[in-house]
Amino acid sequence: MRILMISDFYHPFVGGVEQHVRSLSTALVERGHEVAVATLGRGDLPAIEIDRGVQVYRLKGSAQRVERLFLTPGRPWAPPLPDPELTWSLRDVIRRERPDIVHGHDWLSRSFLPLKAWSRAKLIVSLHYYTLTCAKKNLLYHDAPCNGPALVKCARCAAAHYGPAKGLPALAGTWMGKMIERHAVDMFVAVSQATVEGNGLVDGFWPHRVIPNFLPPVNRASQDVLAPYVAQLPETDYLLFVGDLRRAKGLDVLLRAYAGLEGAAPLVLIGKIWPETPQSLPPNVMVLENWPNTAVMEAWRRATLALVPSIWPEPFGIVVIEAMSGGCPVVASRIGGIPDIVVEGETGLLVPPADSDALRDAIARLLGNRDMMHRMGRASRKRARLFQADAVVPQIEGVYQEVLGGIEHGSRQPSSRPLFRPESIASSPAPNQAPVGQGEHLS
Repeated sequence: MRILMISDFYHPFVGGVEQHVRSLSTALVERGHEVAVATLGRGDLPAIEIDRGVQVYRLKGSAQRVERLFLTPGRPWAPPLPDPELTWSLRDVIRRERPDIVHGHDWLSRSFLPLKAWSRAKLIVSLHYYTLTCAKKNLLYHDAPCNGPALVKCARCAAAHYGPAKGLPALAGTWMGKMIERHAVDMFVAVSQATVEGNGLVDGFWPHRVIPNFLPPVNRASQDVLAPYVAQLPETDYLLFVGDLRRAKGLDVLLRAYAGLEGAAPLVLIGKIWPETPQSLPPNVMVLENWPNTAVMEAWRRATLALVPSIWPEPFGIVVIEAMSGGCPVVASRIGGIPDIVVEGETGLLVPPADSDALRDAIARLLGNRDMMHRMGRASRKRARLFQADAVVPQIEGVYQEVLGGIEHGSRQPSSRPLFRPESIASSPAPNQAPVGQGEHLS
């Protein structure tokens, strides 16, 4: 089967969706499929390259040429409506790859919509955010979960988030793009039931399946590599939070809860510091920045308790799976896709979001019952196996076969590929790059 992934960003950009698209593409190649990725480019990244057997095309669109017109400088997202320049570049990619399946992962896939009939490919769209209903993609309104879209409210919210010049067009494009997708997408894949509901797929008109994200295989680094990171961790028990150090992740709630615990183990925060990150922290709290994933996984294996106090409706929460795979019981907010992962009373405890008292009580309850913690740790490690590649990727393959109507593997493969026209792709020199950004779309 020939598959074209379309994702706003791809490795070496860092983020949950970027990691998922790379891991899924690699896993599909290992299972015998031909996989290409079309993504947004940047001048210091190669326009065309092969990454782990995956053909990668980096495109440049009109919105990127005027970064002020859209989102974060250095990381401009695709617009919510087709970008003519991106559509033209995608046309060249499709002529070369001739995919059976186009699998979109964000707004960039909307630039494929004008090409769908011509391409003869089936379109799958994964919903990693709330891209069908929210111009910000996060369903947050005044730093609290939004109770649903409304024209005036959404207009004010988008304008406050992006600025009026960008916010109102982003809102209009979000709603118009949703209507186009409604008639063009053959199947939506939501990463959780919360994502189904938050994107408004519950009226029966929208074909969809719920398939979770998965944890890619992690090769444990050598002790020599891990030693500088492990040396920064407490030698005894500690509580662990991993993620952006922001209000939306529940950091303020967590710090209030921790300050009320008497004699608790140290609290370790691993993540990116933002302007809103508190500068004053309670005693026994330490912040660690710029840790690679292998070191984070080692921290989970050594942690006593995982804390995920998000106040925004996390569509999935890959950090929960990482903690559970390390055998760590979880105390988390009952919000978004987190309850799809954490089994209350079995692998952890769920508390109301933004409730520091409930969070503190749940932490104290587990710290006071070592037998319960050990039992939950074992159950967490077992449940995490449900979110590994060998369990999830076949489900995605099943969706591909479903929309193709049983087309045999490789039946539409062309005998040769037309030459690709690189002039429509962002040019770039050296491929030697470090990670160039964070993927969480809460800016």
